[in-house]
Amino acid sequence: MPLDQPSAILACGLLAALAVFQVALITGAPLGRMAWGGQHRVLPTNLRILSSVSIGLYAIFAYAALAEADLVPPLIGESLMTVTIWVMTGYFALGVLMNGLSRSKPERFVMTPATAALAALYLVLAVQ
Repeated sequence: MPLDQPSAILACGLLAALAVFQVALITGAPLGRMAWGGQHRVLPTNLRILSSVSIGLYAIFAYAALAEADLVPPLIGESLMTVTIWVMTGYFALGVLMNGLSRSKPERFVMTPATAALAALYLVLAVQ
């Protein structure tokens, strides 16, 4: 049974949840201990800007997952899409390491499993 479509849909759901989290951070919610190193309860302006950039990246990541699973038309060639999905897999794997090394216990507790799940889902997409 192919797992690419369920993996893409699950990845999009997780990315959407992370986007909502980033919006909360941008609007001043006191959740900063779970992001960006966890040094701020409420994010300063520069980290709020980075949170908005993250939302844009999540949209690109989601579209790539959907395209790899043939749920939306791809915007790039098949071989470049394969490379892109592998790069995203590596990006999320690096995120697992970075979040796991965070000094912030809340960030380690929340973001490490989230990035691990995304790394696994993109790995499924990469090997399908």
